[in-house]
Amino acid sequence: MFKIFLEYKAGYKEIALIKTSAFAFALLFAKLWSPVLSLDWYWYFIIMILAAYKPVRSAFLIQK
Repeated sequence: MFKIFLEYKAGYKEIALIKTSAFAFALLFAKLWSPVLSLDWYWYFIIMILAAYKPVRSAFLIQK
């Protein structure tokens, strides 16, 4: 079952739709549970760095 997910190659439009839906989910989550918005700015920065590390690292380490 997981092999299907590993072999799947999404196009640019699908990736854009996934990003849009993730953004909308984050807004919905913030709207429904407002304490998440009370964090200091650096917590959001730390979460952003941790979430972006692997994709950015993979993008720069692509072997040609």
